[in-house]
Amino acid sequence: MPKHIVCLTFDFDGLSGFISRGQVGPSWLSRGEFGPRVAAPRLLALLGRFGIRSSWYVPGHTIESFPDAVRTVAGAGHEIAHHGWTHRPPASLTREQEENELVRANEAIRSISGSYARGYRSPSWDLSPHSVELLLKHGFAYDSSMMGDDCRPYYARRGDRIELEAPAAFGEPTPLVEMPIHWSMDDSPHFEFVRSTETLRQGLKPAGDVLDNWVHEFLGMKERIEWGVLTYTCHPFIIGRGHRIMMLEKLIRRLLDEGAVFQRVDETVEEFRQRSPAAEGVTGRA
Repeated sequence: MPKHIVCLTFDFDGLSGFISRGQVGPSWLSRGEFGPRVAAPRLLALLGRFGIRSSWYVPGHTIESFPDAVRTVAGAGHEIAHHGWTHRPPASLTREQEENELVRANEAIRSISGSYARGYRSPSWDLSPHSVELLLKHGFAYDSSMMGDDCRPYYARRGDRIELEAPAAFGEPTPLVEMPIHWSMDDSPHFEFVRSTETLRQGLKPAGDVLDNWVHEFLGMKERIEWGVLTYTCHPFIIGRGHRIMMLEKLIRRLLDEGAVFQRVDETVEEFRQRSPAAEGVTGRA
């Protein structure tokens, strides 16, 4: 029977993304503060009206800085998943630093939600060569940081050997489920305006244009495959502004009309495992 799943996900960065980039002035930090103080309650109210449960990827810094906001998310039935401690990309850390971030943030997640995270999403979607190994070591069921498919989960590899002057030597498949994402399905490249001495990201795209793209991603999945998953990535401080949250509501309504089933990512991972057990479903993708 056809089933087309939508996972609404929220990277609940709070202040951490700005701090990790050295953007610690009051104006920068106020942008991050908008997320837990203003946007998160709006988003929870919207999701509650439609009975949708979603997945929130929360850095440990956000949990300890805004515990009541994160506790409210968990209390509403949404998944609390791992998004680092400091919002530093794993590829910028040593193996020891990366593991320390995994452990420290997971303890913060357990303190706020009652259990360790089952899912992980790397800050900036930039895994290190050690990430898959460390996620398996610390009991994670899935990652959501790679782009080897658009609407089908798969099993991640470890141990690739990549050299410029030689063919790629692909490593072994693992039990870690990859829930693929893509920048085109992320609100930040479309909407976030960033101006600094080194950077100008224009952002500020019309919400209607992004809505059209996101709807057609779903329609494309529905047309091509019988069972599939689309993961939309949003940031409360970005998507939670007035005209953008109206866009999100329009997206939800349209996808429901098209037969979409909204699920948490961890629930969808279990459904994928039942459909495609690791021993049979390994695809060899990064």
